[in-house]
Amino acid sequence: MVHEHRERIYLRKDVLLKLAQHGELNQSRLMSYCGLNNVKHKVLLDEMVAKGFIVRIEEPWGAKKIIKYKISDRGRELVRQILEPYETLFPRQHVEK
Repeated sequence: MVHEHRERIYLRKDVLLKLAQHGELNQSRLMSYCGLNNVKHKVLLDEMVAKGFIVRIEEPWGAKKIIKYKISDRGRELVRQILEPYETLFPRQHVEK
């Protein structure tokens, strides 16, 4: 079985694009859509929040709270000015399975 390794830039880009596409996603759905592991990749989301590329929203839900994310204006600019041109210049190589 061949596992495709994504560089961190593509992990971040996937997160930003999914949030731009869907507006707002809860943490579980975002991780699922991006093919990320909740435990292993939560630090990636925390870094993106700290740098202002995405916004973390906590909503009470009974005794628990739901964590949601949405893309910030700064995140949209990053996608438009840097990530889209980068992907055009250096497109991902997809490995056939």
